[in-house]
Amino acid sequence: MEQQNNIPKHVVLFPDGNRRWAKERGFPTLEGHRRGKENFEGFLDWCRARGVTVITVFGFSSENWNRPEEEVHYLMDLFEEYLGNVKDIEKFQREGIHVSIIGQKERLRPSLQKVIAHVEEQTKNNTRFYLNLAVSYGGKWDITQAVRKIVQEGILAEEITEDTIAQRLSTAGLPDPDLIIRAGGEKRFSNFVLWQGAYAELYFCPKYWPDFKEQDLDDAFAEYAQRQRRFGH
Repeated sequence: MEQQNNIPKHVVLFPDGNRRWAKERGFPTLEGHRRGKENFEGFLDWCRARGVTVITVFGFSSENWNRPEEEVHYLMDLFEEYLGNVKDIEKFQREGIHVSIIGQKERLRPSLQKVIAHVEEQTKNNTRFYLNLAVSYGGKWDITQAVRKIVQEGILAEEITEDTIAQRLSTAGLPDPDLIIRAGGEKRFSNFVLWQGAYAELYFCPKYWPDFKEQDLDDAFAEYAQRQRRFGH
């Protein structure tokens, strides 16, 4: 394991490839998503054990509403099950995990909105670790809603800075991502954390997300430790 100062503090995860994983094995698409959810629970523990303090995970994009209705319903069921599970909430409390759902919450079904409100309320004072779950989220939407807030607040054009926008994004108050990990072989941002990820290091893993193991995380961190971050300098 790398030294603590070489560990990224904020990791963004694209848990991609669940559907392709299932298809190649002759499983229903929904089984791929279920396996992906189970793997994420392990990922959360692996990261925390290594000193990561923030995880932002791509759960469901604003474009994913166009997927088959059965799949969308199943994904919403998974989110509701995970966020509403009493044992999971107890774990969040016990281990100081602050949970935030970022995205267009108003588009979600009422029962999921209720679960989200509950888990956010229960964990709002936790400060040891921050988990951001992106549901009905898009990077362009995030920037747009920040600009709308600026207009609504009547801030003058000449007073607007990068910080003005950053303070109104879904991740306001948290450090920008250090490392973005994308499983599944794709190499693109897919409209995710476009502003926040401007200077993040990128790591692409060819494995489908359900096959991503703890060693793969260590490989990503080892490569991150070798990078020289210049932030445009």
